[in-house]
Amino acid sequence: MADNVIVVEDLVKTYQMGDIEVNALRGLSLTIERGEVVAVMGPSGSGKSTLMNTLGCLDRPTSGRYFLDGKEVSDLSDDQLALIRNKKVGFIFQSFNLLPRATAIKNVELPLRYSGMREGRKQKAIDALISVGLGDRLDHRPFELSGGQQQRVAIARALVNDPAIIMADEPTGNLDSKVGQEIMELLLNLNKVSGTTLIIVTHDPKIASQCQRAIHIMDGVVDEEQS
Repeated sequence: MADNVIVVEDLVKTYQMGDIEVNALRGLSLTIERGEVVAVMGPSGSGKSTLMNTLGCLDRPTSGRYFLDGKEVSDLSDDQLALIRNKKVGFIFQSFNLLPRATAIKNVELPLRYSGMREGRKQKAIDALISVGLGDRLDHRPFELSGGQQQRVAIARALVNDPAIIMADEPTGNLDSKVGQEIMELLLNLNKVSGTTLIIVTHDPKIASQCQRAIHIMDGVVDEEQS
C-alpha cells in the first residue's frame, strides 16, 4: 500500500429517497498509485460523482474502506474529514469557483487560511501563482482575467497546500479547445515536475487519452479500465 495514494475496497453508498433506496455505489474497488494521472469517465447516474465526493472526503461511504495516503478515512467525522480534505486534496472545478472580489493572491491563500497557516502565507500563494504562469497577474480579480487565467488561479489554489492528490472536475469544460489544451498541458507538466497525483473527471476522450489510465464507472462499479 506504500506506493498507493488511494485504495478503495468494496465501497457502497446508499441514499434514502423517501421510501426508495438508491444504490449509487455497489461494492466498488480501485487503486491509484502515487503520481498517476487518471481519468474517471462514466455517464450521468453511473456513480461517478458519488465516487469523486467520497475520494475528495466530501462524503462518507455507507460501507467499505477508503485509504487516502495510507490513512483510513472511511468512518471519520465531518470535522476530521474537513481537516484531511484541506491537507490532502486540492480541487479544481469546471466553473473555477473563485471569490469574485478577491485578488488572485487572496483566492489562492484560502486553503492556507483554513489550515491555520499565518507566517509565509502570502509568499506561498505568490509562488503557486508564479508556478502556473501568473506572476504578472497577482493582484488581478477574476473579472480582470480570461477564462484560462481564472482556471490557472484555481490550479494554483489547488496546489498551494501540497496535497497528496488533485481532483479536477471537467477542468477544461468551460474553455475553448485551445485554452483547454493549454490547461491540460499545465496539469500534466505539474504532475511531471512535482509528482502530484491527478484524478480528472471528464467526458472528453481527447482529455482521457492524455492520462495514463482511464477508469470507466457504470452502475456503481468499475466497468472498464484502459491504459
